[in-house]
Amino acid sequence: MNNSKQIITTGLLLMLFAIIGSGLVGTTYEGTKKQIAENERRAMLRTLNNILPANTYDNDLINETINLYPDSRLGQTETSTAYQAKKDKIVTAVILPAIAPDGYAGAIKLLVGIRADGTLAGVRVISHKETPGLGDAIETKRSNWILGFNNMSLDSHDLHGWKVKRDGGQFDQLTGATITPRAIVKAVHQSLIYFKHNKQKLLNSTADE
Repeated sequence: MNNSKQIITTGLLLMLFAIIGSGLVGTTYEGTKKQIAENERRAMLRTLNNILPANTYDNDLINETINLYPDSRLGQTETSTAYQAKKDKIVTAVILPAIAPDGYAGAIKLLVGIRADGTLAGVRVISHKETPGLGDAIETKRSNWILGFNNMSLDSHDLHGWKVKRDGGQFDQLTGATITPRAIVKAVHQSLIYFKHNKQKLLNSTADE
């Protein structure tokens, strides 16, 4: 009998510890989840501000967004999100998500900032798997190459000019790497074309968010 009571008592204690443990894990998870989400939001805002300085807009940039349907010009196969920058409630620029699918080591994810007049505010790489020491020079911490897109527009070069120099275009390659910059130049060019054909929706200050 004593053994039975001991077994039951032990079982109840284990159950109690399990309930308490599950509760603690759940509470910790909820708190951690919120912190992770906030950290991700701040990191994204820093990236957006590298493209559009905070003093160039007065709205909540990270929360005023437009849902974009999948479009091959942006390299997107799923719904994506564009950010609207506003000044006195007028949309002055948008930041488009773009994917260069043909990088040397796979897809390269970009953010492409385009002002209302069609000029590039800036381009940043947010994800890639390019070769360290070669293709990763597309990152601003490695080189200034990607800053070369600043203030360009579709009118900066003709169709043939929007290529790397090895292909007869106007854009420099990276030392020892051609495929990576070729993919990005193409993606940025296609993003500008997308903007041109969707300008009215992208600059609509009352667009669905």
